[in-house]
Amino acid sequence: TSGAGVAAMLECVKAGADAIDASVDSMSGMTSQPSMGALNAALESEGISTGISNKGVTLLSEYWEGVRPQYAPFECTVTMKSGSADVYEHQIPGGQYTNLHFQAFSMGQADRWPAIKKAYRNANLMLGDIVKVTPSSKVVGDLALFMVQNGLETEEDVLAQADTLSFPSSVIEFFQGFLGQPVGGFPEPLR
Repeated sequence: TSGAGVAAMLECVKAGADAIDASVDSMSGMTSQPSMGALNAALESEGISTGISNKGVTLLSEYWEGVRPQYAPFECTVTMKSGSADVYEHQIPGGQYTNLHFQAFSMGQADRWPAIKKAYRNANLMLGDIVKVTPSSKVVGDLALFMVQNGLETEEDVLAQADTLSFPSSVIEFFQGFLGQPVGGFPEPLR
């Protein structure tokens, strides 16, 4: 999502990783894995052989470039056109980033995307700065959308109206323990 995937994988290899994840060039980038061709070339420039031919990667990429349009309706690029380094600030995981962006777009909230990203960070902190994987990242995203839709910008806004709000079911289920218990327990006083 940030565009730092090739650099991150290069450093993983330098640190001794035995396996890394990459995607054929024509399917890489945005919230997908980093470019296999770029990674292969970067590793070769460091004197590290992968045993993968750049020509072979190019041939695969050309094939998938032809196939990819068939999947266009499912692409994040329907609503997103580039990656963004602000993921380091709001900490929305890549897959959740595209899903949440598409949700906002579908709900007519695309123009509120900056506010939704800010709300995601606030929602995550209210939920205890939880590990964000599917489905926990969705809980945070649902709460962020809910906050923006209801004009709730801060934790104080949420807490002041908590008794009268109809929270998303995923948030209620989170606090009921359906996803387990976060490290350190459920955050007070929102629980």
